[in-house]
Amino acid sequence: MRQIVIDKVTLNIGVGKSGKELEGAKGLLEKLSGAKAVLTTAKVRNPIFHLKKGDPIGTKTTLRGKLAMDFLLKALKAKDNAISGRSFDRTGNFSFGVPEYIDFPGAKYDPKIGIIGFDVCVSLRRRGARVALRRHARSDVGKKHKITREDAFEFAKGIGINVV
Repeated sequence: MRQIVIDKVTLNIGVGKSGKELEGAKGLLEKLSGAKAVLTTAKVRNPIFHLKKGDPIGTKTTLRGKLAMDFLLKALKAKDNAISGRSFDRTGNFSFGVPEYIDFPGAKYDPKIGIIGFDVCVSLRRRGARVALRRHARSDVGKKHKITREDAFEFAKGIGINVV
């Protein structure tokens, strides 16, 4: 029960406006991950950037299980298997960005898309943490069972990530 596992890997591209760029970003995420991508919308109005609440401004997809682990290992190759210690939060999750998708192994440049990057967010959990989320017989997760930043460092080193 103390084993740490990857709960999910979320990929995100924020474009800032709808149109061809957003459709290209959505296609890129689907091509890289092999999963369906969905559009994300603006949560608040921002007149400086000409955004209204509900405007599509980005795209994301979520990977779980073996597909998530395979994608994470490929994305880490684009970062030379090194992540800054500042990328980890206090609950053990970590995020990093790939500045150009052509750095991703197996990705080829597409002139219709141009050069864009994407963010990778990794959520970790321990088995048994579902008791805090379930609907029936919900209970708290004990302090010793929660993942700390140091636990996440050890997990990252175990899968071959250099934490700098």
